[in-house]
Amino acid sequence: MAYPGFGAYGGYSGQMPGMQMTVGQPMPGAVPNMPHGGYSGYSAYSGTYSAAADPMWTYFAAIAGQDGEVDAEELQRCLTQSGISGTYSPFSLETCRIMISLMDRDYTGKMGFNEFKELWAALNAWKQNFMMIDQDRSGTVELHELGQVIAAMGYRLSPQTLTAIVKRYSKNGKIFFDDYVACCVKLRALTDFFRRRDNMQQGYVNFVYDDFLQCTMAI
Repeated sequence: MAYPGFGAYGGYSGQMPGMQMTVGQPMPGAVPNMPHGGYSGYSAYSGTYSAAADPMWTYFAAIAGQDGEVDAEELQRCLTQSGISGTYSPFSLETCRIMISLMDRDYTGKMGFNEFKELWAALNAWKQNFMMIDQDRSGTVELHELGQVIAAMGYRLSPQTLTAIVKRYSKNGKIFFDDYVACCVKLRALTDFFRRRDNMQQGYVNFVYDDFLQCTMAI
């Protein structure tokens, strides 16, 4: 059963303004077979890595410590040096902390290369979606456009929830790329948290206060 925040799993629930797109057809430039939340996962990697085998390893290895992981500050440097944000402003440290919390499944406060690869796929997909509505390349989108791109990623949110999101992530009536990514990460993390506890996919769950705090305070 689909419910608000978990609709259109595996595809898109509609189309962006000005685009001829059928339901379930992926956006141009997005990751193929993108699941809910806007990106597809990567399978586990094994063995050693090299720049020849995977060029992305160069960015990661240059920043990661001897433990082979990066914290939020190291992730910020890694993403800035990689140029993934393109002409948009580099990601803030707070946004990088939120990224770490999304991918940190072993609760170390850091991100390994496998998790970095998954994040990279997510960022590229989210960036493509943002660029599709930021056609003047101003680095911002309008308030109503944020709701459109959220819906295009498969989320079915109430007007009240969208209003709360806009108030949280807008600045002077605009949403900047960094805040947009932070919004996408938090939506994905909270939806995953809810989904894991909604075994019947009925749209409601019961969890204890401490469980709720562990999730929300970590993001």
